[in-house]
Amino acid sequence: MTGQTYDIAIIGGGIMGCVSSLELAEAGMSVALFEQRFLASSASGVNAGTLSLTGVRSALSPYALRSIDLWQKLSERLGYDIHYRRIGSVMAAFTDREAEILTERVQAKSQQGVSLELIDAKKARELEPALSEDVKLAAFSPIGGYANSSATGRAFTLALRRAGVAIHEQSPVTRIERKGDGFEVTSSTGVMVHARRIVMAGGSWLGGLGQMVGVDFPVKWRVSQVSVTERLPKSVKRVVAHAYGLLTLKQSENGTILIGGGWQGKGDLERGPSEVLPQNLVGNLQLAMRTIPILKTTRIVRTWLGLHAHTPDAMPIIGPIPGVENAFVLGGVRAGFTCGPYIGKLFADILLGKEPELPLFHAPFNPARFNALSMAKAG
Repeated sequence: MTGQTYDIAIIGGGIMGCVSSLELAEAGMSVALFEQRFLASSASGVNAGTLSLTGVRSALSPYALRSIDLWQKLSERLGYDIHYRRIGSVMAAFTDREAEILTERVQAKSQQGVSLELIDAKKARELEPALSEDVKLAAFSPIGGYANSSATGRAFTLALRRAGVAIHEQSPVTRIERKGDGFEVTSSTGVMVHARRIVMAGGSWLGGLGQMVGVDFPVKWRVSQVSVTERLPKSVKRVVAHAYGLLTLKQSENGTILIGGGWQGKGDLERGPSEVLPQNLVGNLQLAMRTIPILKTTRIVRTWLGLHAHTPDAMPIIGPIPGVENAFVLGGVRAGFTCGPYIGKLFADILLGKEPELPLFHAPFNPARFNALSMAKAG
């Protein structure tokens, strides 16, 4: 079925696509939003909900800092409780080598304006009594926290509907064609809209979307896994991480403990996440037990997987698509859940002609930086 013409069509309903859609709609633009599943249900909905700056790459730290400020106000902004909690984070080291790595990380983050300080083992256990007695050195940040990723998706769905965004869920885009000075966007469900501008915000699926307009985005994917425990009495007070960056965990209000850290499973774009790798699950849980000993007698209830976009240089792809007028890309952001609110808002501000607070369409993120990027054919 043929729909109406919109000012912009955004393809991909992760957190950045949702934020941009909301900002643009509230500024008076007509927006069509396409999502192949449900809003914020892919990478934005299957992560552990950790909001921390310790694992964010240096180039993204200024964006993450501002995004944390937005997270604190997001429940009020969206009119729905996303269960954001700012509880502080502790990153632990157990060996001399881990302590060296942690010290280097704290020094680098401090230069970027991140509030992160080295603390001794005694102070670390005062801040987080559940920590192992074997901790040698730790780092503490008062701004670490978490949000409920599932609730975040529901919150954006309601807010976007109120703003008048035309939401097309379970509607993977199958064709994008140039029509006059805009585009015709068609989904697998038969929805067809005309849009003066398009934004590709499809995460791991950016490669296929780019090919629809003759561009090769070198985007791959990672299959990260998250585990959740049975409910426990309140035991873990902070977000807890390990110096190597291969562990994050926190205890939610219902007593369960969410355990992540980027350990990989199996999956692909066609089937989605498909298989937990036992050796990686065991490695993740062993590191968790070493850090928080009470987990040694705790049962894991469930483990799930999610696809996360990955670029060759681990940097985002954000900006105008070379050779395709009025087309943009917004994706490939590691720590995208943490950074999403601010990057999505900044992206919308630029499209609205506002002066950006921080640069976004610049060299580290510019799509044209990849030699493998093929220019679209004229017309």
